[in-house]
Amino acid sequence: MAEYSIELSFNNRAVVFEIPVLPEEIEIEGEGEGEEHNVAGLGWINAIDAPKLKEISFSSVFPADMENAIQSKGFDAPADYIRRIEDWMTKKKPIRFIYISQGLKINIPVSIEEFNYKEVGGAPGDFEYTLTLKEYVFYSAKKVTIAKTTAASAGKKKQAAAKKPDRPDERAKPKTVKIKSGDSLWTIAKANLGEGSRYKELMKLNNITEAQAKKLKVGTVIKLPG
Repeated sequence: MAEYSIELSFNNRAVVFEIPVLPEEIEIEGEGEGEEHNVAGLGWINAIDAPKLKEISFSSVFPADMENAIQSKGFDAPADYIRRIEDWMTKKKPIRFIYISQGLKINIPVSIEEFNYKEVGGAPGDFEYTLTLKEYVFYSAKKVTIAKTTAASAGKKKQAAAKKPDRPDERAKPKTVKIKSGDSLWTIAKANLGEGSRYKELMKLNNITEAQAKKLKVGTVIKLPG
C-alpha cells in the first residue's frame, strides 16, 4: 500500500481492494461515554465509562477510467467495487478497514452502516459515493449448562429444608470457683458476690453443712449463683 491509502478487505483478505481515488477528507469520530452524577457534599462529577465505537465516513468516486486511479486486482470498473460492497453488506459480516497516513495507521474491523452512490451527470461512467463504517467488536454468546435435578436429589433437598435446626441451649451455665488455700465461703462470697454475708447462699446452693464449711478442701469446686 502507498504512504497514504485506504484498504477494505473481507474474510482475512480473501477479497481485498484499495480505494481507487482517495477522498479529500476522512472523518473518524470517537465519542466518550461519561455520565454525570450529583454527589452530596461534592457536587457534580463525571463518571468515565468505556468510549463508544468509532464511526468512519468518507466520500469519493469510482472512476470509469482507472488509468490514473489506484488499481486493485479484479476491480476494473465502478460496478466491481459497488457489487462487492453490497455483497459484503448482504453477508452481514464485518470487514477490515486499514487506513495509513503519515504517522498514523488504523487497522480495525468494521461494519458497513451506509453506502450511497450515484452516477455523475457530467462524467458518464463515474460513480460518486459515500461510505459510512462503524467499529466492530467480536463477541460470542457463552453456553450456559443447567444442572439436572433427579428425583432422589430433589427429595434430599426437601428433607434438608424441612428439618429444623437444633435449638441452641440458652440455659445459663452456673459459674464455679475452685477453693484455694486460705479461702472460706465468706471470702468467696465477698470476692464473687460482692458481700461476704452471702456465704449462706453458697452453702445452700452447694449443699454444704456448717461443719463442712469450716473444713473446706483445697480444689473443691463451688457453684456460684447465676
